[in-house]
Amino acid sequence: MNVTPTPHSVRLMSGLLEGMAEAAVIGAKMIKQRVVARRRTRSNVIHRRPGDSTPIWNVLVRELRAELVEYGSKARLARYLGIPRQRVGDFLKGNRRLPDAETTLMLMHWLGERRAGRDPSL
Repeated sequence: MNVTPTPHSVRLMSGLLEGMAEAAVIGAKMIKQRVVARRRTRSNVIHRRPGDSTPIWNVLVRELRAELVEYGSKARLARYLGIPRQRVGDFLKGNRRLPDAETTLMLMHWLGERRAGRDPSL
């Protein structure tokens, strides 16, 4: 069956295709806006700050400060953790940030070793 298109059907098809292309562009923009908005509002992430809501961290910091009295001990601890010395100071001040889980475990290990008379950072 051979059907020849009429000028009217060609214009109709052309208009439909243009409308579909425009709808696709608008849809892509809407999806992009939603994705960007989701990145900005990550409501499932909890940002903890040191303070009254972190009592276990406060005890750890108090114990670490007692062990970091010796000159150079903070720098050795930073080398052991693989982080800048200033970051250790930030953790101990408690006004900037908390360390990640691995760093916290390493801090606890370092403290336990120091209490046992060994210094893993030497």
